[in-house]
Amino acid sequence: MTSQPAGPDLAAIASAASRETGGVPVGLLGDYLPAVAEAAAGGRRLTAAELAGYGRSGEQAALSGVALRGLVDLFLSATWRLWRELPAGTSLAAVRAAGLAVLRAADDAVAAAAEGFERAHLTVARREEAERREFFDDLLSGRGRVGDLITRGDQFGLRLAGPHQVVVAGPGPSGAAVNPAGVEVEAVVADAAAPSPSLVGTRGGQVVAVTGAADGGEGDRVAGALVRLLAQARPGSAAGQARPGSTAGQARPGSAPGQAPWWRIVVGRPYPGPSGVVRSYEEAVEALDVAQRLGLREPVAIAADLLVYQVLLRDREAITDLVRTVLLPLDAARGGAEPLLATLEAYFSRGGVAAAAARDLHLSVRAVTYRLARVRDLTGRDPGRPADALTLQVAVIGARLLNWPATPLAAA
Repeated sequence: MTSQPAGPDLAAIASAASRETGGVPVGLLGDYLPAVAEAAAGGRRLTAAELAGYGRSGEQAALSGVALRGLVDLFLSATWRLWRELPAGTSLAAVRAAGLAVLRAADDAVAAAAEGFERAHLTVARREEAERREFFDDLLSGRGRVGDLITRGDQFGLRLAGPHQVVVAGPGPSGAAVNPAGVEVEAVVADAAAPSPSLVGTRGGQVVAVTGAADGGEGDRVAGALVRLLAQARPGSAAGQARPGSTAGQARPGSAPGQAPWWRIVVGRPYPGPSGVVRSYEEAVEALDVAQRLGLREPVAIAADLLVYQVLLRDREAITDLVRTVLLPLDAARGGAEPLLATLEAYFSRGGVAAAAARDLHLSVRAVTYRLARVRDLTGRDPGRPADALTLQVAVIGARLLNWPATPLAAA
């Protein structure tokens, strides 16, 4: 009686494939080798249940930290090792049929495993993104215990016990959304803030970047990087004119008229701890609103340089009364108050030099002096007198903060 030849040692084949791929777990193969051996012998296709099992192997690989390349290498290495051990066919046609069955089984199994891997990877990525977004919202809103926020911050690379500052980019007067590719924003901010850690998210239609403040220059570098990125997002915008680290002193109300940027960036001051992040964020958001109200031409502002305007805006009743008392008579001018307000802004920004203001306004010097005279006649205050000039300048700033005359003043 003739004995049947022994079949291949499937366990040895699986172990060798695992070693060759750097120790990818053998268990990820499941019943792949016996299934392929059966396919080679009878030409059958892998069943749906078998393919589902390899999909679960792919999910397990992703969750346990095995790279997709290692998983694919494990299946392919096991395949060619098994093929080498299979008994030779009795004819060329039989060998060909067996080879096609093995290749087809390998293709189906690897595709199922890769699909399972990608599915699990996507699930993990979504969960991590949800946790990241929840932490970001908790951090900026000040929710949660300090110790919990510090622990969660460590998971995202933020050591919140130290100083951090917030940079906020928001839409400008056009209201266009500030929405460049998220991955690109994270990479740009991380590179600019390095070696300090950073975290980027969106909130209320604004891009918000939290960065460490080890050397004190991270905020300016991040702002400059966002300037360049947003300039690419909207070619031809005013971004190309921006100067990283521009201060409100360089962009105070009364700057020469020009096209306002379609977005604005404000750098908050650095403060320690999770509460410091909240403070820096709220400060930057308030300063962004002030910069918007003032119509600053430069897209980058430093929150600390806008504090004086925030102080004015906080006492809204007083600033409204000042605007009503000093500037409301300008409404009686032909063309309304706006041309006269623009003239005062340009005049004060140029140190009271009418010729320079005329160049900025693209008007003749005679037209500017005429408008200044109309201001004097209507308000009883002379822009050329220091005491009157101070009152008029603060009132003009207040008008911009209140968006007057476009928005009516609140009733007295």
